[in-house]
Amino acid sequence: MTATTTAPVAAPDIRPGGHRRSDRLRGWATRAPLLPALIFMIAVTQLPFVATLVISFFDWNSLYPDAREFAGFANYGEVLGDSDLRRSVWTTILLTVAVVLASLVLGLLLALLLDRRFHGRGIVRTLLIAPFLVVPVAAALLWKHVLYNPEYGLFNGLLHYVGGPQPDWISDTPLLAVEAALVWQWTPFMMLILLAGLQSRDQEQIEAARVDGASDWQIFRHLTLPHLRRYLELGALLGSIYIVQNFDAVFTITSGGLGTANLPYTVYQTFYQAHENGLASAAGVLVVIGSIIIATFALRVVSSLFREEASRA
Repeated sequence: MTATTTAPVAAPDIRPGGHRRSDRLRGWATRAPLLPALIFMIAVTQLPFVATLVISFFDWNSLYPDAREFAGFANYGEVLGDSDLRRSVWTTILLTVAVVLASLVLGLLLALLLDRRFHGRGIVRTLLIAPFLVVPVAAALLWKHVLYNPEYGLFNGLLHYVGGPQPDWISDTPLLAVEAALVWQWTPFMMLILLAGLQSRDQEQIEAARVDGASDWQIFRHLTLPHLRRYLELGALLGSIYIVQNFDAVFTITSGGLGTANLPYTVYQTFYQAHENGLASAAGVLVVIGSIIIATFALRVVSSLFREEASRA
C-alpha cells in the first residue's frame, strides 16, 4: 500500500481587516504610476491658483510692495462695482454668445456636408480643420493685416475690384471684427464634434424613415436634430469655456480699444498697467469660478454621452 500525501493548503486570511488591507494595497499599486502626473498637475495648476486666491485678499500695488495690507473681500466688491469691469463682463457675454452661436450653425452646415460621400472628401475635411490648428496669435495677425487692413487687405481689395466702398473694418465694426476672427477659428472645432454625432446615428432608423417616405428635412428635424442635441450642448459649453478666456484676438486686433475689452483683457490691464495685484487677482478668481461653473455643465453632458453610448453597446 502506498501512502498518499497532500500538499498543505494555505489557510485563508481570516484576520479582521485582512481582505480590506489587501484591497487597499492593490488600489495603491494601481494608482502609484499616476502619482507623478498628479503631483505635477497640482504644482503647475493648483498652487498658482491658491497663491492668486491669497493675493486677492490683499490691497497690493506692485509699485509700493511694502505698503500691502489685508483687505478681505474689498477687492471683490471693487471688482463687482467697477463700471469698466461690468462693461467688460457684458462685452465678454456678447462675444461668447455671438461666436458660439455662429460657430455652431456654420459647424453644423459643414458637418452635414462632410457626412455625405463625395470625391475628395478627405482633402476638404483637412482644409476645413486647418483654421483650428493655427496658433491663435497668428490667426489674429492674419485677420488684422491680411484681411482687415484698409490699404492692402484682401476684403478692401475685393471691394475695390467691384467698385465698392473701402471701410476700415476694425475702426468701424471692432467687436464684429474680433468675432469674425474667432468664428473662423472655432467653426472647425464645432464641425468635428457635430460630425462625430452625425456618424453615430442609427442608420437603420434613417433607412426605415426613408422607406416610409420621409423627406430629408423631416429626417433632419425629427431624427438628426434630436440626436445631435447633446453634441450641440457639448460644443456650446466647451466653446464657451475657451472663448470666455480668450485674450489673443482682443489684444492683437483691437488692443482692447473701441469697446472690445473683455474680462481677460481687463484683468491684464489691471495687473500690468495699473499694477494692482490684488484687484487683478480677484478678477482672475471670478473668471476661474465662472469657467468652473460652465465646465461642470460640460462634464455632465460628456458623462451623459458616455452613458448613452454604453447603453447602446
